[in-house]
Amino acid sequence: MLRWPSLRQPLDVLFLLTCLLLTADVLVPEIWGHGKTKDYALWFWAGQQVLNGSDLYARTTNGMLDFIYPPPPAILLAIPALFGKIPLYVVLSVLNSVAWALTSQLSNAMTGSEKIPAPWLAALPGFATITFVFDMYDLGQPNLVLLAMMLLGFWFMQKDRPWLGGGMFALATAIKVFPVAVLPYLLWRRRWAASASMIACTLLLLFVLPAPIRGYQRNIAEVKTWFSAMVGSSSEKGFGQRDEQNWSWVNQSVIAVTHRLVRPINYHLDEPRKPAQYMNLVSVDYKTANWIVLAVSGLIGLGFIWAIPARSKMTPRSTAEELGILFCLMTVASPLARQYYFMWLFLPLTVLMHRAAFDERPAVCKATWTLLGIVGALMLLSLPVFPSMLQAWGNNLLATAILAGGLIWHMHHPPASLVSPRLPAKLA
Repeated sequence: MLRWPSLRQPLDVLFLLTCLLLTADVLVPEIWGHGKTKDYALWFWAGQQVLNGSDLYARTTNGMLDFIYPPPPAILLAIPALFGKIPLYVVLSVLNSVAWALTSQLSNAMTGSEKIPAPWLAALPGFATITFVFDMYDLGQPNLVLLAMMLLGFWFMQKDRPWLGGGMFALATAIKVFPVAVLPYLLWRRRWAASASMIACTLLLLFVLPAPIRGYQRNIAEVKTWFSAMVGSSSEKGFGQRDEQNWSWVNQSVIAVTHRLVRPINYHLDEPRKPAQYMNLVSVDYKTANWIVLAVSGLIGLGFIWAIPARSKMTPRSTAEELGILFCLMTVASPLARQYYFMWLFLPLTVLMHRAAFDERPAVCKATWTLLGIVGALMLLSLPVFPSMLQAWGNNLLATAILAGGLIWHMHHPPASLVSPRLPAKLA
């Protein structure tokens, strides 16, 4: 059951204090310093462009678009931007705080363990992902808010409200397109209502709702500009208006790591002052590398289909593990998966922590905690004290694969004495 933070709970007080400190990281430089950097100024600019009726894609740096999102998020940003930078930054920080609380509560409620976790266990995934949370506030990125939306979508589906669930998936997709990866899963699981809702709401958010504000023809033109620049552009140099990042060490997606392994790519492309470094095991051309990516992605997809149970055999426990694997795959399937994208591992981490805490088999508990320790050690390799080479080789990608493997094992090896009622098809 979702609840408000309580001042009587020490961990809730710690959560609120942490949110205040992270919000201070956003506001102090703007009020008393030289202005908040990272993406915050861009969000204010985008909101002002909407308020002034100006072009969203007019500003470029080195020939690349500065604002690389579709029109709907700019329209949403315009509302608080009307009151100035500080109100906008406060709203974004509050959204991150609410999303963080929702993510924690929904993840703990959706583990299928049917047990109420102790406060320390409920808070443990938050401690494990605190560096990602810091990035959300510091950079001003929306990935934590998107995660909360996706979890809320699945929560609505489990509460027999698939149209609301599909609407949440659509809103996340209209803000930052990579959550669209959930649609093939919905179709495969024959969640027709949620799929239809997601498609319809995405079209409404992209083409209908912005029209009264931007004008129908102008909005269509802007959507075309965004699509051609972000989705329709791909070459050996890069994709999505961030060529210097696509193949560099900062990107740990399946696409990027595979290309770095099979093509002679300098993984310091985004740091031209550093000497070129390569990690390729073979040397193939760009087209062949794309075929290899397609084959690897296909094998991962087939492995997911093999791993998940038939609908008639789904239980609350297996559904939680299935969604955990899905969130792992959506994270690394995004063409650009920077460090903060791995915030989306919150749900799979929570599910495995519940398995480690509540499984009746001591050996399984110990092994699961060991697996989580290995995952944590791999993720720590992203800290700046370690060489970027480790991220180039995909430390977070490997951690994600280990998490998915642990979830698959638990899915196929539930405790012998556990008798879980089967979910109705509409809830599974």
